[in-house]
Amino acid sequence: MGSAYRICVCFTRRFKITEVEPPLDVKEAFKKYSEGGNQMTAEHFRRYLAEVQGEAGATIADAERIMDQLLQKRYHIAKFNRRTLTLDDFHQYLFSADLNPPIGSQVHHDMSAPLSHYFIYTGHNSYLTGNQLSSDCSDVPIIKALEKGVRVIELDIWPNSTKDDVHVLHGRTLTTPVELIKCLKSIKEHAFSASPYPVIITLEDHLTPDLQAKVAQMLTQTFGKMLFYPESDLKEFPSPEDLKYHVMISTKPPKEYLEAQSFKGNRSQREKDSDEEVWGKELSHLPTDQKMDDKSDNDTSDHNLDDEDNDEFDKDSHPYVALEYRRLISIHAGKPKGGLKEALQIEIDKIRRLSLSEQALEKAAEAHGMDVLRFTQKNILRVYPKGTRVTSSNYKPQIGWMHGAQMVAFNMQGYGKALWLMQGMFRSNGGCGFVKKPDFLLNKGPHDVFNPKADLPVKKTLKVGIAGVPADETMKKTKIKQDNWTPVWNEEFTFPLTVPELALLRIEVHEYDMSEKDDFAGQTCLPISELREGIRAVSLCDHKGEKYNNAKLLMRFEFV
Repeated sequence: MGSAYRICVCFTRRFKITEVEPPLDVKEAFKKYSEGGNQMTAEHFRRYLAEVQGEAGATIADAERIMDQLLQKRYHIAKFNRRTLTLDDFHQYLFSADLNPPIGSQVHHDMSAPLSHYFIYTGHNSYLTGNQLSSDCSDVPIIKALEKGVRVIELDIWPNSTKDDVHVLHGRTLTTPVELIKCLKSIKEHAFSASPYPVIITLEDHLTPDLQAKVAQMLTQTFGKMLFYPESDLKEFPSPEDLKYHVMISTKPPKEYLEAQSFKGNRSQREKDSDEEVWGKELSHLPTDQKMDDKSDNDTSDHNLDDEDNDEFDKDSHPYVALEYRRLISIHAGKPKGGLKEALQIEIDKIRRLSLSEQALEKAAEAHGMDVLRFTQKNILRVYPKGTRVTSSNYKPQIGWMHGAQMVAFNMQGYGKALWLMQGMFRSNGGCGFVKKPDFLLNKGPHDVFNPKADLPVKKTLKVGIAGVPADETMKKTKIKQDNWTPVWNEEFTFPLTVPELALLRIEVHEYDMSEKDDFAGQTCLPISELREGIRAVSLCDHKGEKYNNAKLLMRFEFV
């Protein structure tokens, strides 16, 4: 029995339609734990959960609860008297992504440490609907990001054409603006739809002091008591637990020129000390063809510090600042004067956020790797895509995580393997948007700082590509199964892991095509540190990370 499909009008290809029956592994497990019978009791099922699925603490009550949920779902009967499972019931349980997922859905990390101790799900230019040069600006991608658990929203704020209101747009491009107030209202409405933990709004500020005062008024009126701001500058970041259901503002505080002498200094000296001298030219100074070169990996003239560290207006000409605006900034951005070494200095009684481009981070990791790690133990490091990524592509996030960077900012409206890795990492900890850093990234002893380049021993082995620190990057491929809607591979792969805490299991499914490029069928990415042992139902997603309704893999995971 089968279905035939005509291909190119030339020939017919027949796909087998077979009844989905349990694979051999499932049959053998059922036979073993049902003690050769046709029914699996609650005690049999409890033993299976404890011995195969790694749920050592499973009780009879736990087994009965799962069995009741499964039977009610399968047979649509509110109260089911039978408390046993057939082979088909057991197979359906294993294939249920709700009852038998590969990772847990609850927040389980310690949420009482300072913010700097967590990786935070971070967006870049969160208002863009498409590319970085000509797409529309909107609150819609902001809403989508928040609904997926993103906790850091970036807004570039500029004066409107009449200089009396504030717009959000990507400056010096053809992107169409959206009103700031519309974005703020959408953030308020959707901030905690996926997670109760704080939302951080990073502002790339290109405003005059009078418009900064207007922004302060918008923020206080929109968020009210949701807005967190300390009475004095913080010496240590609060914890995600302390900041539940709060919104924080992060940007560079405006300069305070209270006396005429303070803003009449030597302008040439200030220009000499500007970020361009130290970090490279702004994107606006680059030739057009260089801007468009999205493939370049050696774009040394890309700007390395965020635009927010460069004042768009000559604020020196204003003898006052919007003090209320400054008061609302709870995470101060900026850097000390000097080069990279100075930017990474740790101040005893101050904390701040530093922004580096992906390329600047690579250079910093190469020259000052241990300093970067020490900086991120107390302060916040934000990494953002290089300016030439005009198609809203992304970069490998691992180098940021390996060096403790909390905010690895991504273009969430894009897609691709790098974004899949980001989505995989933040499936951790119940998808709440905050993932506690492993302890080795927080060790402060002179000889205890983690070195990603070191030749590390294997900590554990996963039997079942893998992405993580360089030693853990491996890709393996199954055999091809032809013309079958329900293929069974019966293959096992082994992955030795040196840093399982940062490793991700990336799974791709393709339809093999002998004459052309294989067709993409689905993907997912899972954090190794959260994988549950046993036979699990792994849901597949499309290329943008949206979960398919009915595409799943049955996979066995075992750590040795």
